[in-house]
Parts: sequence; structure tokens; C-alpha cells
Amino acid sequence: MTDNTARLDHVVLWVRDPLAAVGFYEKALEMDPLRVTEFTAGTVPFPSVRLNEETIFDLMPLAMASRMTMLPHSAAGAGHPVNHVCLSLPEDGFEALRDRLEAQEVPVSEYSYDSYGARGMARRSFYFTDPDGNIFEARHYA
Repeated sequence: MTDNTARLDHVVLWVRDPLAAVGFYEKALEMDPLRVTEFTAGTVPFPSVRLNEETIFDLMPLAMASRMTMLPHSAAGAGHPVNHVCLSLPEDGFEALRDRLEAQEVPVSEYSYDSYGARGMARRSFYFTDPDGNIFEARHYA
């Protein structure tokens, strides 16, 4: 990719069990797992999952918190997820995600309508959590 415009590159989520987290994101969100073999072999500190060609989620083990020394008090952020991460999907992908979550008995919120986001007003959205309590919003615009 040679386009150097600003984009979201990755989100780091704290997780208790990185392999279980990979399984959730692969099965429920159909994200492609990355570096799982290397993580299992101990050659990389965490696995990741790919949201799209530009963006990944790094699944950081809570046990790594003590190594977060890049800024003062960085380790204190371990286990404190951001408010939520929003995934924008086409309408059919939005419906399919909700169906997969419900089939896997992942609790989902009621629908919200006409909520504002990066691309204007989204027609519908709903919320769910991953096994570590990270909150996600799924939405579609058209």
C-alpha cells in the first residue's frame, strides 16, 4: 500500500487468554487470525486478527502489563478497555454478524437507530462484548 493518508492501523485489546480471544474473533467476527503459530511457539508476544486489509486487532495478554513501560503508568491501563470499538459493515454483513453472535449465545443489545458516526448517520447499530469485556458496536450506514 503506497497511500499514506491517515488511517486506523491497529487496536490493542487486553485479553486473559489470547488463543480463546483469537477463536472468538475468528468464529464470531470472521476475522483472519495472524501469528497464532508464532505466539504458541513463544516467538512473538501476542497474536492478532485482521479486520480488513488495513487494520488489525492485537490481542495482548494481561500478563504483559508489567512490560508496558513506554510511558509512565502505562501498565495501569491493563484491563481497562476503551469505551468501545465500532465496526462499520455492509447491511448483509451486519445481519450475518448478529446472527452468528446470537447462534453462539453472545448477548447483544437492542438496535439503535440513526446514530452518528465517522460516515454520518448510521441506519442501525447494536452492541456486544468479547469474552474479555471489550465492548463493540456494529453498525451499517445504508
